[in-house]
Amino acid sequence: MARNLTVRLDDELAADTEALARAEGTSLNETVKQALREAAERRRRDPKFKAKLRRIIEQDRELLQRLAR
Repeated sequence: MARNLTVRLDDELAADTEALARAEGTSLNETVKQALREAAERRRRDPKFKAKLRRIIEQDRELLQRLAR
């Protein structure tokens, strides 16, 4: 299922994004989606990011267990 998302870009980032899309021959939408995919993949390979996620998961687990009592 596709979801719509509104993103506000400053003028410089918007111009850079438009230039990338034009150079790659893709739409702005596809250019932004590809950038997000690449960013997510980089984070999946980042050990520091994974450690942060594990801490958040543990905190959430503790909170949910308290609420379940």
